Amino acid sequence: MRKRGAGQFKLIGFGGLKLLPVLALAGCVPQPQLDMTPAQPLARSAPRPAAPIHLAAVQQRAPAPEPAPQQLRDAHEAALAQRALAARITELGRTFPGEVGIAVRDVQSDWTTSWNGEKLFPQQSVSKFWVAINVMERVDEGQLDLGDPVTVRRQDLTLFHQPIRQMIGSNGYRTTYGDLLNRALTQSDNTANDMLLRRSGGPEAVRTMLAEKRLRGIRFGPGERLLQAGIAGLTWSDSYSLGDRFYTARAGVPAGRRREAFESYVADPVDGATPVGLAVGLARLHRGELLSAESTRRLIETMSNTRTGRQRLRGGLAPGWRLAHKTGTGQVLNGTQAGYNDIGILISPEGRAYAVAVMIGRTSVPLPRRMEMMQDVTRATIAYHEALRGTGFTTIPQRTYR
Repeated sequence: MRKRGAGQFKLIGFGGLKLLPVLALAGCVPQPQLDMTPAQPLARSAPRPAAPIHLAAVQQRAPAPEPAPQQLRDAHEAALAQRALAARITELGRTFPGEVGIAVRDVQSDWTTSWNGEKLFPQQSVSKFWVAINVMERVDEGQLDLGDPVTVRRQDLTLFHQPIRQMIGSNGYRTTYGDLLNRALTQSDNTANDMLLRRSGGPEAVRTMLAEKRLRGIRFGPGERLLQAGIAGLTWSDSYSLGDRFYTARAGVPAGRRREAFESYVADPVDGATPVGLAVGLARLHRGELLSAESTRRLIETMSNTRTGRQRLRGGLAPGWRLAHKTGTGQVLNGTQAGYNDIGILISPEGRAYAVAVMIGRTSVPLPRRMEMMQDVTRATIAYHEALRGTGFTTIPQRTYR
């Protein structure tokens, strides 16, 4: 794959044609291997008469059929659409005042364009997506039933955003793993997510799942408690989950140590992921390659009901479009935020899907500016889809889970 600037492009096939994006060509032609063995002296022999050539034995190859005019027109229109989207993504990434990575992947064709697409960015709560996949794999294997009861107690609490905290009484809060999954994805509840993580085997189980499914460019951190404590320059203590004790402890960390921990995390995030890696994972989920048909359907449906980040990617939706997504939001130090993200599957009214990942590693610009950039990525993707309408590149394969 070749790159121009930070953008990345991939070749689309169309019937007998190969559509070559204007900005880059993918692939290379293998060169013949040279035999470097030292030459051996040739044995002398009498010359042989040349064999007669029989023209009737010469096989004639028919010329390749010429592409139909409509195919040529479709290929041209698709190339223009690719070029326009790639240019827009590059512009949005280049002009944003912060460290940002963007990837858009056409799920049907696997054509991808990106800005900083192979750079690791802090996931923060985007990593709940991988916990959910690990949980649903346990469901597919019969090791977990989402209807199983579970009790959430005070000692299960973690930190930051955890709406389930209000539900816990003196005897805890009795619910199901299905409810915890819904809370983790739609509300980004940290306690619900950590309980699912423990029930499905812990961080190492998620890392094993990522490796077995060949989901590259994805790291998984140590869990919410250890991750957030480390970013703040602290070592986790269970007492931090009570009241405001974490905030009090963080405020007491010497400024130099906290700055060092913060910068170290941003530079090499233990939960880092590349925008292209995230887009590939989303695309493979939508194609039904990661989970069973029923688990795929349930997970996408749950993510379609996400309540967080309504003005991030979702804010750019056109009428009739849907978004199944997961947000991520990191800690702030002196006005700079480490991790402000949104990833998801954009689905057109006709059912064509696009995997989108926008990852802001570090920024201090106001929230409206960040959300506007994310909305523009959504709008650019929709514009690409509209440019493909009427061409042969809009065929939508049947999905078993739809």
